[in-house]
Amino acid sequence: MNEIALDGLREQLRGQLITPEDPDYDSARAVFNAMVDKRPAGVLRVAQVSDVIAGVNFARENAMPLAIRGGGHSAPGFGTWDDALVLDFVNRTGVRVDPEKQTARAEAGTTWADFNHATHAFGLATTGGIVGSTGVAGLTLGGGIGYLTRKYGLSCDNLISADVVTADGKFLVASEDRNEDLFWALRGGGGNFGVVTSLEFKLHPVDMVYAGIVLYGAENTPAVARFYRDYIASAPEEFGAFLGFHQGPPVPFLPEEWHGKPVCVVVGMWTGDLAEGAARWQPFLDAAPVAGSMVGPMPYPALNVAFDGLNQKGMQGYWKANFLRELNDGAIGAHAQFGATVTSVNTSVHVYPIDGAASRVGVQDTAFAHRDMKFSPVIATQWVDPADNEANIAWARGYAAALAPHSEAGGYINFMDSEDQNRVADNYGPNWDRLVAVKTKYDPGNFFRVNQNIAPA
Repeated sequence: MNEIALDGLREQLRGQLITPEDPDYDSARAVFNAMVDKRPAGVLRVAQVSDVIAGVNFARENAMPLAIRGGGHSAPGFGTWDDALVLDFVNRTGVRVDPEKQTARAEAGTTWADFNHATHAFGLATTGGIVGSTGVAGLTLGGGIGYLTRKYGLSCDNLISADVVTADGKFLVASEDRNEDLFWALRGGGGNFGVVTSLEFKLHPVDMVYAGIVLYGAENTPAVARFYRDYIASAPEEFGAFLGFHQGPPVPFLPEEWHGKPVCVVVGMWTGDLAEGAARWQPFLDAAPVAGSMVGPMPYPALNVAFDGLNQKGMQGYWKANFLRELNDGAIGAHAQFGATVTSVNTSVHVYPIDGAASRVGVQDTAFAHRDMKFSPVIATQWVDPADNEANIAWARGYAAALAPHSEAGGYINFMDSEDQNRVADNYGPNWDRLVAVKTKYDPGNFFRVNQNIAPA
C-alpha cells in the first residue's frame, strides 16, 4: 500500500495513522505475543467511531486485510497482520457506569483492570477475565470465563448491547431487540461479524470478596484435584475458583524454596457473606499439605490483577484449550503428569469451572454453545527466550494431546492458537450452521477473516 493512498485515509481521521516510515512503527505493530512478528501497512490508533468507519471502508475498497486490536492479548496475534490495516483501540478505554441501572458501557480498548476500577467505585462488577490486562471486547466476544462465572454467567451472558461497524461500513446497534441475529452471534462468535466499538454490560453487587490463593507441591495434584472436583460440584455459586498448575511464583506468602518449583494451585473467591469466607476456604487448607497461601478479604479488582506481573507483553506464547464434561481421573492423571513439568514461571495451566449460572443458559441462546460442559482447561504457555520455543510448544502440544481422550472435540475459542483453524467448527459445536448463516448475511465476502474464522456460505 503506497504512501499516497494512505495519505488519502489519513485526511479522513481524527486518530493517528502509523506507517513503516514512522519512528514508532515497531512499537505500534508489536502485540502481546512476541512470537508474532507481522508488518502491517498501517496501524490506526482509533480516536472516534468515524475512524473505524473510514478504516473499514478504506481497507475494503483497497482489498487490504483488516486486523482488530482491543486489549491485544490474542495468542495467535490476530491484532496485527502482514500488509493489513490495524484498527488499534489502545486509546479508547473509557467506561461509563450507571449505578442506578447497574450497567456499564466500555469502549473497545478497555481492559478488565480498567473496567473493574470504574465499576468498583460503585460496589459493582460483572464477569471478567483472570488477568487484568486482558481486553474486555475480545474476552466477551469469545464467551468470557472468570471468577464470577458460576454466580453470574459468562461475560457474554451479561452483554446488553454492542455498537458494531459492519463490513460495508455501516454502524449498527446489536441487542435483544435490535439486529437480534447479530447480537446472538457476537456472544461467543468472536470478531467474525464486524468491529465492535463499545459494549454495554449488566453489573452485579460485588465489592469486597474473600479471596484465596492456595499452593501445594505438585506431588499432591491427584488429591487436590479430586477434592477440588468434588467440592465445586456442591459448592454454592458464590464460590468461584479454578484449579491450576504453575511454577511457584516469587511472592511473599510462598517460601523461597518453592520458587520456580512445580506447584498445584487453587485460586478464587467467595462473594457471599464475608463472615463465611474463612470457613469456605478452610477445606482447601486441609485438603493436602500447603506450600503457601494467602486467604482473606480483598477488593475484587485486586484479585483480578494478582497475576498481571506474570503476564507481561513481549514474551513468547503458545496456547491450547479443551472442554471437559467431567474432571475424571484420566484427566487428573494428565494434569499430574504435565503439571509436574511446567516449563516456566510465566506459564499458566488453569481448569475453569463453567457450571452454575453459565450452565442455565440454553445451548442455542448464545453463540457460546458448550453449556453442558463442567470445566474448561486452558494451557497458556509463556516464556522469555525464543531459543526455548520448540521445547515449550512441544510441551503444550503434548499436554493437550494427553487431555484429548478425556475432552470434547471443541475448546474455548479465546485460547485457540493460530494452527487451530481446523477445530473451529467443533469449537462452535451445534451453533456452527447458524453462525455461518449470520456471517453470510453480515460479511458475505469474509472481510473479517483475521480471527478464528467462520467462513460465509
